[in-house]
Amino acid sequence: MARAFQVLDEFLDDSLTLPVKFRDGVIHEITIPGPSAENGLRIQAIMEAGLRMSADGTEPDAEVLDDAAELDMYRAALGPRYAELKAELDWPRFKHVALTSVIWITQDGDTAERYWNSGGDPSLLAPNRETRRASSAAAKSTKRRGSTSGTSTRPAKPRAAKKAAPPRP
Repeated sequence: MARAFQVLDEFLDDSLTLPVKFRDGVIHEITIPGPSAENGLRIQAIMEAGLRMSADGTEPDAEVLDDAAELDMYRAALGPRYAELKAELDWPRFKHVALTSVIWITQDGDTAERYWNSGGDPSLLAPNRETRRASSAAAKSTKRRGSTSGTSTRPAKPRAAKKAAPPRP
């Protein structure tokens, strides 16, 4: 049977557009193009090394996380928009744009959008307590599916009550 793959450009977003307020007070729609394959792989390696380091406390691979690679990650993620954004944004905004781009590159657009809209606050990325409780309650109240095999088990026989032993003389 022949497979019918869609053309990659029909469903893959190869750029990220973000609304950013520049120093002039005007909100600009900036488009960050996807990185080259080499830069994408380097950003992925840096992020994976950082996650491994934070998860198990081990030292990062010096070849992957040397100072130059770490400092250049934002430049690679922002591509041709790097210089403009560095000149137009203060550090918190620049960092938020750059990290959103890194998340888009290493994960996907939906995750990058959640990060962007959370302002980078990890507590806002997780579902809130009410949402967690509602989904937990729904899971507990969901009935289990019955067997679909068409067979049933024999019902258990009720246990007979033990007779009291006669009193000893």
